[in-house]
Amino acid sequence: MSEKQYLIDAITVHDSWRLFKILAEFVDGFEALSDIYPCVSIFGSARVQPGDEAYEKAVVIARKLAENGFNVMTGGGPGIMEAANKGAKEGGAKSIGANILLPLEQEGNPYADIRLEFKYFFVRKVMLIKYAQAYVGMPGGFGTLDEIFEAITLIQTKRIKPFPVILVGSDYWNSLWDWVRSTLLERKLVSLEDMDLVTILDDPDEVVRRIRQVVIV
Repeated sequence: MSEKQYLIDAITVHDSWRLFKILAEFVDGFEALSDIYPCVSIFGSARVQPGDEAYEKAVVIARKLAENGFNVMTGGGPGIMEAANKGAKEGGAKSIGANILLPLEQEGNPYADIRLEFKYFFVRKVMLIKYAQAYVGMPGGFGTLDEIFEAITLIQTKRIKPFPVILVGSDYWNSLWDWVRSTLLERKLVSLEDMDLVTILDDPDEVVRRIRQVVIV
């Protein structure tokens, strides 16, 4: 056997065994999250600290959602995720953290009552999208953008129902959505009706009101 063929075979075997690890993460997630309806997934930066406006607003939004009968799921880490899990716990709802195992930055926060750990980002993202009936995007970086646009894409392509996608913080999100409108829409890369898939709000009460208009508790 040539060295090249040996390497190909080794990669094939390794990838085949990896499938079982991926499947195990899906099974664990499906079993843990099967009874969390109704649920709102809240996305946002892991780097935001307590006392920051976005952190404190996430606490308030999650608490108000909990008081209105919604469970709350986050990526389980610090920052906005911690804030949302904290607010959900204070409001008496299920507080779910879907933590990703990373060598740096991400550690599980203490406010999640239901805790899951994932090695694979794509499995974790399936859980955050599949088991929520609304998505709230707080200020965040690449990970937050990835999660928000995943939800938008699945709604746009009718893979999931047209659940509310709410971006909180007009000062943070308006310029991004202006670019989507002026560039993507202008070049006909998205449709005019796609612009309505996202709502940008600032007031926590309006966030809850918008979700309650669509999701049955």
